[in-house]
Amino acid sequence: MKIANVLIVASLMAFISGCASKEKDVFNMPATYWYGEITKEIKNQDLEKADSLYTSLASEHVESPLLPEAMLMLANAHSQDEEYLLANFYLDEYLRRYGNKENADHVRFMKIKANYEAFPNPNRNQQLLLDTIVQTKDFLVRYPDSKFAPLAQTILVRLQMGEYFLDENIQSLYARIDKPEAAKLYEEKLNNSSLKEAKIIEPNIPWYRSWFEKQ
Repeated sequence: MKIANVLIVASLMAFISGCASKEKDVFNMPATYWYGEITKEIKNQDLEKADSLYTSLASEHVESPLLPEAMLMLANAHSQDEEYLLANFYLDEYLRRYGNKENADHVRFMKIKANYEAFPNPNRNQQLLLDTIVQTKDFLVRYPDSKFAPLAQTILVRLQMGEYFLDENIQSLYARIDKPEAAKLYEEKLNNSSLKEAKIIEPNIPWYRSWFEKQ
């Protein structure tokens, strides 16, 4: 997983650096200029341009107090545009450079929320689902008194329901393809789940996807 994360970050940096080449004719500008341009391009919904402008801000004004503000602004913009990988990139950078006791719970919750919102379809991306459950549990242990804790708890319950339905489908699949040992493992996991007796409404899957989701 660490190697995969390094490759993802390297790809993102290459992408952003590539975008920055479009700004070769503008350089050595004050931080307020770059920040204003980033804000303008976000309002114009041109996030590719905003990313390239951020690179200029970050390279020309390493210690600018506007840099962390730009990171959070871009993270929110990419999250709203359903570009959750890029949102997490900016949040990880913010935590690495500016994370402290006052803001860490907020930024870590933003990461959890971005991952949660990256699940537009049920029964997909099992690893991201499991990783986000672990991150959310860790958040609740680290920051039990955070104002974001109730929201994180709600997200955790919904993620666990998603995991339960996913396990049901996997168990059913193994039973259909005559893999009794694997099916039994998932059956035991379902029987030991705290959600076994809960009355959960199963996610609605469109007919044109149901062939792929439940086969």
